[in-house]
Amino acid sequence: MNLILSTHNVKLSRAIEEHIMDRINKLEHLDRFAIQARVTLEHDKTKAPEKQFSCSMRLVIPGPDLFAEDVESDLYAAVDLVAKKVEQQIRKRQNKYKARKHNQASRTKRSLKEAGL
Repeated sequence: MNLILSTHNVKLSRAIEEHIMDRINKLEHLDRFAIQARVTLEHDKTKAPEKQFSCSMRLVIPGPDLFAEDVESDLYAAVDLVAKKVEQQIRKRQNKYKARKHNQASRTKRSLKEAGL
């Protein structure tokens, strides 16, 4: 999976980059068809001190892209919460897919049973 990491008013340290890579690897483990992850980190000094760091993540996958963003006072907390939101979206998408497959199989089984096969 490709990672595009952009920052606005944030100095990108090795620790921040490794933390983001760790979160992206967990997301890649959940959805192996992910093509690209675009992470944007921002620091807004004009906002109140309790919510200065913003993180947004777009996960490009076949079908609609997954997107989440969060604003926190700690950059690491913002990254963690965004990764958690994207993870929830991946799980919801997989559960919908499994439910749809299950419904199709049960309809086929029911029609075969009614036909006497």
